[in-house]
Amino acid sequence: MAEPETPSASAPATPSTPGAPLFNSLRVDSLSYDRKSMPRCSKCLPVESWMAASPRTCFAELPFPKPDVSLTRKVGAEFVGTFILIFVATAAPIVNEKYNGAETLIGNAACAGLAVMVVILSTGHISGAHLNPSLTLAFAMLRHFPWSHVPAYVVAQVTASICASFALKATFHPFLSGGVTVPSVTTAQAFFLEFLITFNLLFVVTAVATDTRAVGELAGIAVGATVMLNILIAGPASGGSMNPVRTLGPAVAAGNYREMWIYLVAPTAGAIAGAGVYTLVKIKGEDEEMPRQVRSFRR
Repeated sequence: MAEPETPSASAPATPSTPGAPLFNSLRVDSLSYDRKSMPRCSKCLPVESWMAASPRTCFAELPFPKPDVSLTRKVGAEFVGTFILIFVATAAPIVNEKYNGAETLIGNAACAGLAVMVVILSTGHISGAHLNPSLTLAFAMLRHFPWSHVPAYVVAQVTASICASFALKATFHPFLSGGVTVPSVTTAQAFFLEFLITFNLLFVVTAVATDTRAVGELAGIAVGATVMLNILIAGPASGGSMNPVRTLGPAVAAGNYREMWIYLVAPTAGAIAGAGVYTLVKIKGEDEEMPRQVRSFRR
């Protein structure tokens, strides 16, 4: 029985061609190129350089410029991201108050968690999507973020929070008090709750943002889910702030500064502790010496 005809080297093989592979792939025609003339590289495809100074090189060695995002763009993205977060996370309890519990605690938690998730996914590659002065400070202390950028980030976060809060005041007046985080428990209990839930948040954030073994592409989902869980736990007791600007902006717009210090000190202390603890328990390995792609929170 005659064997099926093998396609010639000049004719491209298709999945229906007898003897051809099921799926086509990029290949080098051995009849057209000398294999010895092509340099080999384990990092990329072999190519011949068009530069006279370097007759043979590979993609990994070419001097491609790295994308550079200016501080102005980062601060602008941080402002927009924080504005979205504060507007959504504060609007949910306001709507809940205005419409007699329409949102419920689960709705409030979902609004805040989803807002964090979409902002991280949309602006994380630009500014890192900190959205939280406590996070910015904790990362700077652990050398994951440059100190020179901290003032600009904090100013953007505070300004965005105040702007979002006054936008809510203009929209939902006189129900803004529902969006202010005030404790319904003792001062010590509220402080401890805010410390613990911010500890949880920064433990997760530090894992997905700084550890090469974590799935960094799922950072938005992981952090958003942590925010939801924390609000479900602490929302009825302390408001589940985890973020000084989540409390500061609505407090300024509503003129309610009750127990403000709790929401400035406890989240900051919890953030530093959470990030520090994960840094201590993080597995040290060879992959730390390998270059890694910059992820969210570390821009």
